Amino acid sequence: QVVFALNQTLLQQESLRAGSFQIPYTTEDLVKQYSCGDLSSIIFNHDTSQVPNFINVTLPDLERVTAQEIDTYFRQELVYKRNERMGRRVKDLLEEYPDKTFFFAFGAGHFMGNNTVIDVLRREGYEVEHTPAGQAI
Repeated sequence: QVVFALNQTLLQQESLRAGSFQIPYTTEDLVKQYSCGDLSSIIFNHDTSQVPNFINVTLPDLERVTAQEIDTYFRQELVYKRNERMGRRVKDLLEEYPDKTFFFAFGAGHFMGNNTVIDVLRREGYEVEHTPAGQAI
C-alpha cells in the first residue's frame, strides 16, 4: 500500500507539472472562503483536501480497492482522529478552567470537510461562532 500510495502521489505530481491535472481550487480560494466564514461552501464540502486522492476511475479494480483502503485509512488516522484529539483538548481546557478566557487558533485544515474540530466541539454541546477577519474579539 505504501508503494502504491507513493506511485500515485508521484503520478499526480507529474500530471500537475504537465498541466494535465488541476486542483479544483486555489489557496486563495481557500483563504477567501475561510475568511468569509463560508465553511460549507463547495470547497469545504469535500471530506478533506489535506489527504491525497488516490481513487481514480482509470485504475484497475484491484488497484481501486487498494486506493479506497488507503484513502479510508488516511482520513481516519490523519484527519478524523487528529481533530477528535484536538477537540477533546479544547473541551478539557474549557472544563478545567471555566473562569478563564481562551483564544484557540488552528490551521485552516482543521476546519475543512467533515469531522472538524468545530464538529467535535458542537457534538460536545459547545456553541462555536466564526469571527470574521478584522472584527474585534
